[in-house]
Amino acid sequence: MSEDKHVEPEGGNDKPAPQDKESPAGGDASSAAEAPQAEQEQSREELLLTLQDAQAKADEYWNQLLRVRAELENVQRRAQRELENARKFALEKFVRELLPVLDSLEMGLNAAQGEGVGMEKMVEGLDLTLKMLRDTMEKFGVRAVDPVGERFNPEHHQAMSTQPSDDVAPNTVLNVYQKGYLLNDRLIRPAMVVVSAGNGPRNKEEGAQSPTIDEMA
Repeated sequence: MSEDKHVEPEGGNDKPAPQDKESPAGGDASSAAEAPQAEQEQSREELLLTLQDAQAKADEYWNQLLRVRAELENVQRRAQRELENARKFALEKFVRELLPVLDSLEMGLNAAQGEGVGMEKMVEGLDLTLKMLRDTMEKFGVRAVDPVGERFNPEHHQAMSTQPSDDVAPNTVLNVYQKGYLLNDRLIRPAMVVVSAGNGPRNKEEGAQSPTIDEMA
């Protein structure tokens, strides 16, 4: 009998080489490379949104600034116009109150030029007109300074001369050449007066000397 020989295939002792499978390490590396890129894209989008929001707010604030500035300019123009009107028409009310006095003076002058007008009527008309004028001035804080019999006050009086007198105390106003006037207690014009000098009724017995008055005080 022929011996059966077992023939090994060529390369029978060689085992098939294992096929290379995709290494998991390679996938992790790819994912790690893509992650920073995605984060960068997200950061750029967030930055863009932030810039857009900031731009929108800046535009809003700028518009508000323009509106406020325009309103401020309008207020300034209105205040300037009101100030100019106040300067122009500050005396409007005072003039309106003076008009009846002017009318009365004109009527009195026309009446005086007529025939058969007595002096008594003219004096009466002038007295009424003067009273109207005084009342009008007092409405606006104008007060006359008529210090006859009062003690000399250098703040409101101007001594034009002195006159010896034994009937009143020294430094007493004997006569008023011209009345003074106050506007809301502020001196507009001092009263021009004559002031007493001498011993006076009390100092005469004591032999005291009266103080000197500065006539142009």
